[in-house]
Amino acid sequence: MDEIILQKLAEQEKKIEAIYVSVEKTRQYFLWTLIATVAFFLLPIIGLMFVIPFFLSTLSTAYGL
Repeated sequence: MDEIILQKLAEQEKKIEAIYVSVEKTRQYFLWTLIATVAFFLLPIIGLMFVIPFFLSTLSTAYGL
């Protein structure tokens, strides 16, 4: 009886370890997705905050406004 319980516990331990590895891979995937979202969405918006005033200044100078 004890051997069966120990065997089942060992099997559960292996399955829990596999689940942990899978969860860590998923966590890393979400982390890199967040980093990519920031890099490809927020950084261009921040860049536009500097480019648009420069462009408008150049445009108004060209038209003499």
